[in-house]
Amino acid sequence: MYKKFVCLANSRKVSGRCIAGKELINGVYENWIRPVSERNSHEISEVDRRYQDGSTAQIFDIVGLKLKSKSAHPAQKENYTIDDGYYWSKEGRYTDSLDFLLDDPDSLWQSDYSSYNGTNDRIPTTAITAEGSSLYFIQPHNLEIVVRIEGAEFGNGKKKVRAAFSYNGDHYLISVTDPEIERIYLAQGEGRYKLNGQYFMTVSLGDAWEGYYYKLAAGVFEAKQ
Repeated sequence: MYKKFVCLANSRKVSGRCIAGKELINGVYENWIRPVSERNSHEISEVDRRYQDGSTAQIFDIVGLKLKSKSAHPAQKENYTIDDGYYWSKEGRYTDSLDFLLDDPDSLWQSDYSSYNGTNDRIPTTAITAEGSSLYFIQPHNLEIVVRIEGAEFGNGKKKVRAAFSYNGDHYLISVTDPEIERIYLAQGEGRYKLNGQYFMTVSLGDAWEGYYYKLAAGVFEAKQ
């Protein structure tokens, strides 16, 4: 099968990228799609997301690609297995208002499940089924980027980047996996950075880890004026 989508997440995974976006059907961007590989961790490699000219798929590219089949996952109904025998195709760039892509969930899955360092940043695997969405494109409120060392007491001195924001009355502090946001704010050092202006965010449920799915800021984008 062949599908086209606008890329709204190009986020970091342990050994590759998590790519996702909204499928283009008859001129309308509709359901989410998350291309995955057949590797154990399903990540997309640099080679997987390569165009024929050697460049790679980027945020807001309109991407065309061949897929083998729908991919079964207990919480990510949007997954499709790529056919890695073919290059991806750049069909254009998305230039319309990001408002046209917004989702409007009542909440970002269930609240009141927080990790040691996060707020409303995870949900038990038993509370999620594949029937619901694992991806949303939202407009967060009071968005801040938080950089801090979280594992010093366990001998880990690396800095962590999180997004603090509100959405429909709930407060969140979730991990950022957008590599560009990580790069910018890790370079600035520890602190809280208020993002002024109009921002949009792709929020994703990651793979299961120790009984939970974690909520991830897979893409953070400023609206261009």
